[in-house]
Amino acid sequence: MNETSSRQPADLSRRRFLNTTAFAGLAGAGLSVGLAACKQDTGAATAQPGAAAPASHSDSYSVPPGQLDTYYMFSSAGHAGDVRVFGLPSGREFKRIPVFNTDCMVGWGITNESKAIIGTNPDGSVKFNTGDTHHLHPSYTDGTYDGKYLFVNDKINCRLARVRLDTMECDKITEIPNIQGFHGTFPDKCDPVDAAINHTTRVFCGAEFSVPLPNFGKGIDDTAGYRSLFTCVDSESMEVRWQVLIDGNCELVATAYDGKLAATTQYNSEMGTTYPDMMSAEWDSCLFFNVARIEQAVKDGKFKTYGDSKVPVVDGSKAANADPKTALTCYVPIPKNPHGVNISPDGKYYACAGKLSPSGSLIAHELVLKWFDGELGEPRKAVVAEPELGLGPLHTAFDGRGYAYTTMFLDSQIVKWSIEGAIKSYQGDKDATVVVERLDVHYQPGHGFTSMGETRECDGKFLVSDNKFSKDRFLPVGPLHPETSQLIDISGDKMVIVHDNPVSSEPHDSIIIRREIITPKQMYKLDDFPNAVRDAKESGVFRDGNKVTVKLVSQAPAFSLPEFRVKKGDEVTIILTNLDKIEDLTHGFAIQRHNINFIVNPQETKSVTFKANKAGVFWCYCTHFCHAMHMEMRSRMVVEA
Repeated sequence: MNETSSRQPADLSRRRFLNTTAFAGLAGAGLSVGLAACKQDTGAATAQPGAAAPASHSDSYSVPPGQLDTYYMFSSAGHAGDVRVFGLPSGREFKRIPVFNTDCMVGWGITNESKAIIGTNPDGSVKFNTGDTHHLHPSYTDGTYDGKYLFVNDKINCRLARVRLDTMECDKITEIPNIQGFHGTFPDKCDPVDAAINHTTRVFCGAEFSVPLPNFGKGIDDTAGYRSLFTCVDSESMEVRWQVLIDGNCELVATAYDGKLAATTQYNSEMGTTYPDMMSAEWDSCLFFNVARIEQAVKDGKFKTYGDSKVPVVDGSKAANADPKTALTCYVPIPKNPHGVNISPDGKYYACAGKLSPSGSLIAHELVLKWFDGELGEPRKAVVAEPELGLGPLHTAFDGRGYAYTTMFLDSQIVKWSIEGAIKSYQGDKDATVVVERLDVHYQPGHGFTSMGETRECDGKFLVSDNKFSKDRFLPVGPLHPETSQLIDISGDKMVIVHDNPVSSEPHDSIIIRREIITPKQMYKLDDFPNAVRDAKESGVFRDGNKVTVKLVSQAPAFSLPEFRVKKGDEVTIILTNLDKIEDLTHGFAIQRHNINFIVNPQETKSVTFKANKAGVFWCYCTHFCHAMHMEMRSRMVVEA
């Protein structure tokens, strides 16, 4: 099909219908400025919905029974609060990693170990049991993923979590002070000063919502005084290192391969608090942070603190950073209400996408550094291309062959464009080819990401389009529709949709990693757990006043204690170790009418603490199928009056 989108048949396709209604909604809100100029006729080929797929193409991407996928894909789950693990190219879901949510199978938010990571109130209850994971990114060594950590945000409660990739479990959560609406996050790739530190040591976090500082009830009506902060967290200790007070807000985050710069898009440079105010300016910014200068300022004591937080906050406002040679920040003007910022695999360019502009902006890394050296003049001169792409550009991915792929939310398309062509066109070359191809996706894509695409080893094989609406793509399951994850082969000249996968709401971002980079443990070691019950002989009930510790082990198909007795009013702590040494032989432990349920993997130890408030007999049983005699695997808790 060689027709462009401007030559479509007169009848409305589903994509055209969705575009029309979405655009009408924007126009009705008075937001059509900046969108009306979008040109759809680019001369690029458009793949049509329902077009015949290449013969036997599904066989080329299937993973036969017993075979393994080539890639891991990690996806944030939005307001479900967890992280999902998939395989590609199959699209099979392997695991959901609980992070900010409560998981009644794993016992996340129920066991003492998970509560210690999540954080608790003085009474021992979980401080927050909701979360909103948007953006997740792995740690780096030598400019590529190292298989060590994955970092993910919580937009609701301003937390950063770390997931160990050897166990694919969350091991630390940090609550960030002085901010609200923590959205974008990205780890650094190396140290800005010491080149020998060629791995992740920092994680940068952008705050989307501005608040009074300190936010203790004063200045709540002085909205002009609200501020956002950009935060740096230590990747190992997970302690907050420093923050930068800025003009405007933070959206998404990117980091340089040389470690010198971190960047965030800003859609609210107006610092507005209402919907219209946030869209009144034609220009917003991509804001760059000079990491070495910020850390030197902190070392020199050029900071302040807010409220009861001890985190040093430096001044990154425009007024305080007018001299490029001493500036901590650089505000590069770009249009309008930008969303994504992504750095190319060669480290040369940052691609930004303006939601309310039909264009993307390409910013040269070396020119931003040149501005900080006082050799560029205006920050806007760091922009080297501004290709016209379509309606509702959000995120850009790369293939390592000189092409970029930007999601068009309103157009329901992936637009493939030439980086070199965009630069030439911006320089005045009217013969330069910018947009190479348009591919319809189904429907309204949010994030698009390529295999190994945010590393120096970007391989240009696959792109995944996570689409916000599935409409008619799957069997109906009630008012809440699944979303659509579409796998696209980008290894050839043309993009080819390989298959659709329904995904439960609501993935925001994903990362595709070659499987050999990650080496998960298949079994724990007893020594990993200081409180492990190492032998069934150590089982028993141990009393210290009204505090009772029950130690027991599980070995299929039995618990070491067929019965244990406590008294009404006791504070009971149960410590359970799974002594089975067979891979995949997981046990569960639940207590009737006590809101207790969790699993223990082979050689793992977990514990729970609760009040025995009701006298009687309460059965404990294994909830995770483990043996032919699984149904008989029980114990009794007897609570004496």
